[in-house]
Amino acid sequence: MPAAGVDSQMTLVRTVGEVRAIVAKWRAEGLSLALTPTMGALHEGHLSLVRRAGSLADRTIASIFVNPSQFAPHEDFSSYPRREAEDLALLKAEGCDLVFAPSAEEMYPEGFQTSVSVASISQGLCGASRPHFFGGVATVVCKLLNQVRPDFAVFGEKDYQQLLVIRRMVRDLDMPVEIIGAPIVREEDGLAMSSRNAYLNADERRKAGALNKVLAKMAERLARGDDVGETIHFARTALGDAGVASIDYLEVRNALTLESAGSGALTAPSRIFAAIFLGKTRLIDNWPVEPAWQHAPR
Repeated sequence: MPAAGVDSQMTLVRTVGEVRAIVAKWRAEGLSLALTPTMGALHEGHLSLVRRAGSLADRTIASIFVNPSQFAPHEDFSSYPRREAEDLALLKAEGCDLVFAPSAEEMYPEGFQTSVSVASISQGLCGASRPHFFGGVATVVCKLLNQVRPDFAVFGEKDYQQLLVIRRMVRDLDMPVEIIGAPIVREEDGLAMSSRNAYLNADERRKAGALNKVLAKMAERLARGDDVGETIHFARTALGDAGVASIDYLEVRNALTLESAGSGALTAPSRIFAAIFLGKTRLIDNWPVEPAWQHAPR
């Protein structure tokens, strides 16, 4: 597997037929494959996923596709950053072997009617404010996995609910691929890296740095056994004091099932989930937390 910075012979394809022909050849040679699906506008978070993919398999594949089916009409599909030339240079520098960058017409040809829905785990959190989102994600990821047939597919934990939705879909549909979750990559002030961070003006960017700090403080409180409801109240107040005027959600849920953690002290490994608005930009983040009893001396 090429190391970062190696001038690899990366191939760019735009049709399903082309990608299938290449992966079929690699399969015939007995090579293993790892896929990193992206919507482009790549940053260090994406590149860390590509590196993880490269550590898992003989051939690394990345897709670049801004998926229209996961955007509502009022959302930022038309303005979502598109920087294909820069993305391709970054992927080549990381030793990526194949890039699949299809058009919308290639992925959703005329007459397309099928969608994939993952029921309960898509409810709540991002599924509440963006009810269209996970159906679009599940459908396009299902298509990519069928087109590429990788042994591994790597997704970031920043979109943690999305990661669980994809894992559930793969299990339910008996798809022969291992879904790998990779840690969140953060800016120096702790803000989770996101293509949408580029939308923030200087004042919004300064305020955004508070989100990670508040979630970390929540995790400290919950890990020592503080009440969930009181901790959420503390965090909402802290975000407001930091200038975050609009909170989409701030919740604590079971890390495996996404069921609400309820009230009182945590009783199972959990995750803190947050989505906020700064101006017109929606930012999400999450933080793992273990219940106090798991830290107690034995």
